[in-house]
Amino acid sequence: DVYKRQTLTLHTCCTMGIRRILLTVSAIAGSLLLCSSGKVPADGTVSAAAESTARDLHKTLYETTGMEEEVSYAAFDEALTGYERIDSRKKEILVFVDFSKPSTQERLYVIDMKNRRLLYKSLVAHGRGSGDTYATSFSNTPGSHQSSLGFYLTLNTYQGRNGYSLRLDGLEPGINDKAYERAIVIHGADYCTKAFLNTAGRLGRSFGCPSLPKEISDKIIDTIKEGAVLFIYADDKEYRLNSPILSDSETFAMQ
Repeated sequence: DVYKRQTLTLHTCCTMGIRRILLTVSAIAGSLLLCSSGKVPADGTVSAAAESTARDLHKTLYETTGMEEEVSYAAFDEALTGYERIDSRKKEILVFVDFSKPSTQERLYVIDMKNRRLLYKSLVAHGRGSGDTYATSFSNTPGSHQSSLGFYLTLNTYQGRNGYSLRLDGLEPGINDKAYERAIVIHGADYCTKAFLNTAGRLGRSFGCPSLPKEISDKIIDTIKEGAVLFIYADDKEYRLNSPILSDSETFAMQ
């Protein structure tokens, strides 16, 4: 009986070890196939094996970057899926804003995709037309003062009335493509601080910009400027149905 138990234990340990090795190899393969180029096949098809590899890679990144402590896997998976489909990105940086969280919590994350680590996490404000503590309404309409969901590319910096600021290019027609026209930018703001939060019970709100605390805004802007992917997330079914980037029915590749 002792011999049988030892044999069974050895067999179980070997099986688990082999499984871990296979998962690691799969994740590495996925990294080579997806992270390096971010491209999908020209005909828009992705094999079941490739999808499985991508899922393994996403789960690995979710754990190694520490994001499993911060956001839901479903939200992170959407962010990575879009990141991989945007060919025109110039930096291996993903900026993820989770508007399913209240403004009282840190909900902006800057992820170094190449080295698989979280660089920054920060408070971030939403538009005053989107809600009070939670952002629940979103718009692409000028004058709405609402935040817009979806994928963006970061552009150039400039000095404006809000100080050092970063322009954004909304990539999704009808969802956020008027961001430049609306002057939706990343900038520092006095209403995006813990002191304001302690006084008001929530952050102040912008005209639609993802505003940051002034003490960290310049560093984040310099890290993500000129070609990083920004994804603003909320648990919003209408966005997922209409997003040309996340849609299962078509392949989106910014050229």
